[in-house]
Amino acid sequence: MDKASLPLAQIFEPIRADLEQVDREFGRHVQSQVELIPKIGQYIQTSGGKRIRPAVLLMAARLSGYDGDRAILYAAVVEFIHTATLVHDDIIDDSDVRRGRLAVHSRWGNDITVLLGDYLYIKSMALALTHDALEIIRLLCDVTLRMIEGELYQLTNNGDADITEDEHFDIIRRKTAYLFGGCAQIGGMLGKVGAEQEQALREYGFNLGMAFQLVDDLLDFTGDTEAVGKPIGSDLREGKVTLPLIHLLGQSPDGIGHRLVRDIIAARTVTSDQWHELLRSLKEHASIDYASRRAVEFAERAKKPLYAFPPSSERDALLALPDYVLSRDR
Repeated sequence: MDKASLPLAQIFEPIRADLEQVDREFGRHVQSQVELIPKIGQYIQTSGGKRIRPAVLLMAARLSGYDGDRAILYAAVVEFIHTATLVHDDIIDDSDVRRGRLAVHSRWGNDITVLLGDYLYIKSMALALTHDALEIIRLLCDVTLRMIEGELYQLTNNGDADITEDEHFDIIRRKTAYLFGGCAQIGGMLGKVGAEQEQALREYGFNLGMAFQLVDDLLDFTGDTEAVGKPIGSDLREGKVTLPLIHLLGQSPDGIGHRLVRDIIAARTVTSDQWHELLRSLKEHASIDYASRRAVEFAERAKKPLYAFPPSSERDALLALPDYVLSRDR
């Protein structure tokens, strides 16, 4: 996945001002008489997130000919939903670090963080309801429910070394891809494009989300702690068996790699020697390469639906985003 990509700032340049407005909208709506809520909200806002999901919505809306204010609001709604998911995920995963800083629950405790996540979910729907657009609200509710289903499904499979590739992909679809698809589709709904182009945008976002999550899973093995913003190998220590490991287990049902994966999952910890041996097995069986190829497949699949739209700077930006996702290091 060494394909050259544009820097994210360059890709987002056509909507830079809109993204800044989304940040202001997020900050404005996280205000509360309960002082702790805006305090934690500001902490999350300054944690270095890339705003890819709201950016997809904004660019899809521009591509669809929409230039009103509602794209800003719905992009903020999406950011609220995504943020709520992150703070809950960190508790579930017992992750102390998020993007190189203490996770919210590590700083303020689980009780406060659970309630904050609930607040953000409800706030997202309250914001969406400020406009009479039931189709968009239904879509937002649907993708949010699918995300929660994905988390529950992943938890029920946690520590299961026998999880299949199809089951893993179903988790990724629910946890990540449907929200990406929904972001792009909402852009089309705001622009009131035809059903074919709206579907094209949904397919773009969905496949981009699949590629995004596969790369995220790969970084657990190929990244470094400082770049990724969390300890390397943390997914495996949490019992998450992702695509590189599924491939390894399939290629080496009785080998060293198979034993290592099961031992690490059982112990919920990994020694330096075990980690290096596992990386060696992944390389020997080309499991990292396999997962990388699948990510590339989804990234290329994301681009094709965009050719249903005429050339524009927004289309160019959306076409560049899959290549960025493949090349990202965190």
